[in-house]
Amino acid sequence: MAKWVYAFGGGSAEGEKGDKNLLGGKGANLAEMARLGLPVPPGFTLTTEVCTAFYRNNREYPAELESQVEAALADLEKKVGKRFGDPENPLLVSVRSGARASMPGMMDTVLNLGLNDETAEGLAELSGDRRFALDSYRRFITMYSDVVLGVSHSTFEEILERFKEDRDYTLDTEIAAAEWEEIIAEYKAAVRKALGEPFPTDPRDQLWGAIGAVFSSWMNDRAITYRRMYDIPESWGTAVNVQAMVFGNMGETSATGVAFTRDPSTGEKGYYGEFLINAQGEDVVAGIRTPQCLTKVMREKMGDPQPSMEEAMPQVYAQLIDVFDRLERHYRDMQDIEFTVERGTLWMLQTRAGKRTARAALKIAVDMVADGLIGEEEAVLRVEPSALDQLLHPTIDESYERDVIAKGLPASPGAAAGKVVFDADEAEHMAKLGEKVILVRVETSPEDIHGMHAAQAIVTARGGMTSHAAVVARGMGRPCVSGAGEIKIDVAARTFTARGRKVHEGDMITVDGATGEVLAGEAKMIKPELTGDFASLMVWADRARRMKVRTNAETPLDVQTAKEFGAEGIGLCRTEHMFFDADRIAAVREMILAEDQSGRIKALSKILPMQRDDFAEIFRIMEDRPCTIRLLDPPLHEFLPHTDEDVKAVAEATGLPAAGLMERAKSLAETNPMLGHRGCRLGITYPEIYEMQARAIFEAQAIVEKETGFKPVAEVMIPLVAVAKELEILKVRIEAIARKVEKETGTAPVYLIGTMIELPRAALRAADIAAHAEFFSFGTNDLTQTTFGLSRDDAGKFLGDYLEAQIFEKDPFVSLDQEGVGDLIKIAVERGRGARENLKLGICGEHGGDPASIRFCEEAGLDYVSCSPYRVPIARLAAAQAALKKSA
Repeated sequence: MAKWVYAFGGGSAEGEKGDKNLLGGKGANLAEMARLGLPVPPGFTLTTEVCTAFYRNNREYPAELESQVEAALADLEKKVGKRFGDPENPLLVSVRSGARASMPGMMDTVLNLGLNDETAEGLAELSGDRRFALDSYRRFITMYSDVVLGVSHSTFEEILERFKEDRDYTLDTEIAAAEWEEIIAEYKAAVRKALGEPFPTDPRDQLWGAIGAVFSSWMNDRAITYRRMYDIPESWGTAVNVQAMVFGNMGETSATGVAFTRDPSTGEKGYYGEFLINAQGEDVVAGIRTPQCLTKVMREKMGDPQPSMEEAMPQVYAQLIDVFDRLERHYRDMQDIEFTVERGTLWMLQTRAGKRTARAALKIAVDMVADGLIGEEEAVLRVEPSALDQLLHPTIDESYERDVIAKGLPASPGAAAGKVVFDADEAEHMAKLGEKVILVRVETSPEDIHGMHAAQAIVTARGGMTSHAAVVARGMGRPCVSGAGEIKIDVAARTFTARGRKVHEGDMITVDGATGEVLAGEAKMIKPELTGDFASLMVWADRARRMKVRTNAETPLDVQTAKEFGAEGIGLCRTEHMFFDADRIAAVREMILAEDQSGRIKALSKILPMQRDDFAEIFRIMEDRPCTIRLLDPPLHEFLPHTDEDVKAVAEATGLPAAGLMERAKSLAETNPMLGHRGCRLGITYPEIYEMQARAIFEAQAIVEKETGFKPVAEVMIPLVAVAKELEILKVRIEAIARKVEKETGTAPVYLIGTMIELPRAALRAADIAAHAEFFSFGTNDLTQTTFGLSRDDAGKFLGDYLEAQIFEKDPFVSLDQEGVGDLIKIAVERGRGARENLKLGICGEHGGDPASIRFCEEAGLDYVSCSPYRVPIARLAAAQAALKKSA
């Protein structure tokens, strides 16, 4: 019989050590803490396989599950000496999700489960604190109704806020036991009104309701969005953890908190976290009450007048610090820990690898190497490549005069400017229109995940350093200021006020997540310096990787930026981008609209020196690094004049009548130009274009070699080849130009001639093409388009539907389609190298900066990847991780 349920607690645990695939991250770590002898409330885990079976069988549980849960519940009752549903000695449990990858706040949780009128009285008698028992009961009704029954949390918040206002209360802790009875009665009435039936009182019904809700939450909108953002497969499923309740809301000797063994924003050594006295865990995370600092140092730094846990509960704090050290040494990573203190007794509720900023990830990895906890290769594997993007963008210039309009907690570092928006849907909508936005909320909830992802930064009026906004923002790499209490938001008016100033939706502000400041207007930014821990990790990554990393660039600024980021050459220089400059577009149009070859050659002679200067500047920057230069690729219509002014300018340059030019333009128009007269087809029809470009390349090499002593390496790429004969014809012409330039300059150009593989036929006939090509560069943008028959410019109109329906697991223009397009690449690699053993292979589409696609390139045996300048460090790290994982 299959085993669906695994128990933990009392110093032991069932299942294999660290089996996150089966037990989920939370369940595996609870089991591991139990084995280590740490104070973990006992419980049991329903495995991720239950979740998989649940969805595979039309939301039906496996036949044996109920009996196994009953057996585990009976075992739990023995361990704690209480009985589930017993009015005199009630066992209460929490029911929590636990996927194998951390998904903070994305799925559902129910606390205090097992309470009804009778067990609440029993809890009051056992604890000697009736107020505590009723506080726990009202919390359970609120949470269970929201998560399981679908009665909104706001329904109960409105009842509670109205009750407090009527009595002039500020905090929930001011409410007495008799008053909680009144509130509970109102809560029950609200449930009956909403559902037409009473709140469920049978604890076993409650338990199965909560289990079902947690499994169902695996497929809620926010969880789906989060999985898509972080590449978490739907097939993994979530586990469900049922655990005996311990209570942080049993008076002034009880507390609850969230802590990290290092600072998750900076990576600095030192305990970091927050806690609340007389509270439950949801109070800390939800930002309902402003929490207190964990340590005295942190309290003094934040200027918080409330005592820290170190000062308020010194004995428990000392136990907690010992647990922190044990867990970090055991897991050899920074830990994110949840704990509860019940009447002076410490209980550990969770540990996991803590979400952290990229800067913190780098520092923690490098420091742990220095401390001997991990090796260099493991440090390389610890940092998420895409997270480096956080470090590669500007911060606020120190010389900028700040106009501070509000200040809160520095919850997630970095700086960003954007227009103010007040809800997640509007943030997503405006971002899709190309606007940069800052999401400003009283507090965020998991339902805001899409808007947080769309925003440049997040600001909340409530919540602490471990609130939902702070944790999620750090994981996303978004700057965040939380707990900015001086911000008063008027959602109806779409404004907020702070320090006597009113800010409207659409106004520009700047967020500095490192200082906690919100500034008026758009601040001046500066580029980051990538030294220190970043440089150390990059050195280790470069030692580990096999593939080279190049850049897609053609402007001197982009080429220089990429070189500073460690690019080892240019993988794609798109020469057509050079044609659009205002001082040369007229000559380009003159060339296109010329009626014969002599007219084209005359116009090309004007373009030649411009192209030569462009290439020379690139070669100067790249020195002896290889530079792949793609000859003219797009259809000619892209360069044609469209306005009367453009036509007039070309007419003056060519001496041709405007009417004649318009007729010529119409004759060049195509129905489907992206599959028309472009790429090598232009070179076949108008060979003088490619000959001019080749001459510009080879002459630039000669100039730079004489100037600098470096021998620039050019890789001349002929695009859109489908038939070997196309390449053969054009290669002969280019080689002839190289010989002429050598004769004229006395300098032999160093070059290769190859092609971009961007058509399925080219991949399939790679052996034929390799007879003439010295390199292949996979143009996966067009190869994806031509394989799927999709236009990447237009597919955005329906790709969202395809992702929603899971027809596509990922956008194929963002992450390589490894089954289809990937198979074509593998075929081309095998057949190309079969024909030419030393064939150089690379990838230059946008996928060259995507870590998952880079892993595929390593497996396929490519020599290099090429990506945009700001993604070069990401590609270097991803290539290193791919090599390490392949060799493991």
